[in-house]
Amino acid sequence: MALVVFSGRTDLWWLRPLRPGFRHCLVILREAGGWIVYDPMAHGTDLAFLACAELSPGRLAAWLIQQGYIVAPARRRPFQPRPSPWVPFTCVEAVKRVLGIRARRVVTPWQLYRWLVGGGMFDA
Repeated sequence: MALVVFSGRTDLWWLRPLRPGFRHCLVILREAGGWIVYDPMAHGTDLAFLACAELSPGRLAAWLIQQGYIVAPARRRPFQPRPSPWVPFTCVEAVKRVLGIRARRVVTPWQLYRWLVGGGMFDA
């Protein structure tokens, strides 16, 4: 189980042309004992562990939505035995690789959101 989190907040001028609400993304993975937060940013990657195993995906998603984020539940796909294609390593590409997504034309957070919702990865 994973939650892909989208944000419109940015201090980077080159992200401002992206769709409002979809200028950055990160992924939160449910693992034994809690949640792993993987936040790939332009200046580095932030990793955190939320030791709250009792926190349901629905409650975490609701809290994130209250904070102004857009959330798309997803699930991890099995990794393919071949290398991923060469592409710029953005937040979208980082999240795609964590989830095992090989959608070459998905390059912006908005495209990733649309792919998750329409591509069979949305867990209702």
